[in-house]
Amino acid sequence: MVTGMPSSTPAGARTSLGDVLRVLRLADSVGARLWIDGGWGVDALLGAQTREHGDLDVAVEGRHLEGLLEALARDGFAAVGEDGATAWNFLLRHGEGAVVDLHVIVLDADGNGVLGPPEDGNAYPAAALAGRGTIGDRAVDCIAAEWAVRFRDAYPGDAGDRADVLALCGRFGLAVPEQYRG
Repeated sequence: MVTGMPSSTPAGARTSLGDVLRVLRLADSVGARLWIDGGWGVDALLGAQTREHGDLDVAVEGRHLEGLLEALARDGFAAVGEDGATAWNFLLRHGEGAVVDLHVIVLDADGNGVLGPPEDGNAYPAAALAGRGTIGDRAVDCIAAEWAVRFRDAYPGDAGDRADVLALCGRFGLAVPEQYRG
């Protein structure tokens, strides 16, 4: 299972609905399937934007990475070069401020999205990659609600995580994890 990753999104970054739709169009243009994760993934599951987002978290198959990176670069995105960046998890920032947090996965024989070296044991379970939601007027693949909650329960959450978890649990009839109760 993918454990909560600390954010390295630059302070003050804002990624709007228009930015998200632009990234989705760019991915479509090169045939790259994206799974929306993070706060935008929660909003996709809820069918509406619930708060501002510093970045757009996406999982993309490694076999589509080169084409996606080329499309994003043509549109003005460049690597941030943050501390802790790896070949499978790094940030791109647009000159106008939007940030994309890329999670590069390789689908294994069971449909799990392996993130990083397989021996590290980090993967999106196949069931996590089965979510469907809406961003704007567009249907998207995203992290399934149960897994979005489980991923947020793997680290100490902040106010945004609390709001996300409570909204998902309420909408999908999921049990609220202990750290988000009360």
